Amino acid sequence: MKRTGVTLAVIFALGMVVGGIGHQRLSAQPEAVTRTVLLKTDVAGAEGKEAVVVFAEIAPGATTGKHLHAGQEIAYILEGSLILTADGKPAVTFKPGDAFQQPPQQVHEGQNASAAAPVKILAFYKALSTCRERLRYDRLAG
Repeated sequence: MKRTGVTLAVIFALGMVVGGIGHQRLSAQPEAVTRTVLLKTDVAGAEGKEAVVVFAEIAPGATTGKHLHAGQEIAYILEGSLILTADGKPAVTFKPGDAFQQPPQQVHEGQNASAAAPVKILAFYKALSTCRERLRYDRLAG
């Protein structure tokens, strides 16, 4: 009888541990925004300038948060719909095939308009190559 109680207690404890691990794995949220640098190069004929090409994906319903870039951003929407809000300007929705640009230091936020599909963006940045924050995505409070 004592052995059965110990066995049941061990099985129960093991079930709790496995259930807890399973719950953590199932409820883990994917990154809201992923960025992959495709190319980083000096700009020919423009001393001290660097060009960077980035593929970005914003998860369904996610937002980039308010941020800015050290250099100019030029972006092209590959898939999905993006709601872009820049400080002092009304929100604009971009769809596949649309392109836009953000000047350096312009505070803006991108939001995926869909709760079901990601937004996929191809972006080009031009910045000073000496600026170590050239591809830093500064999140801003508020």
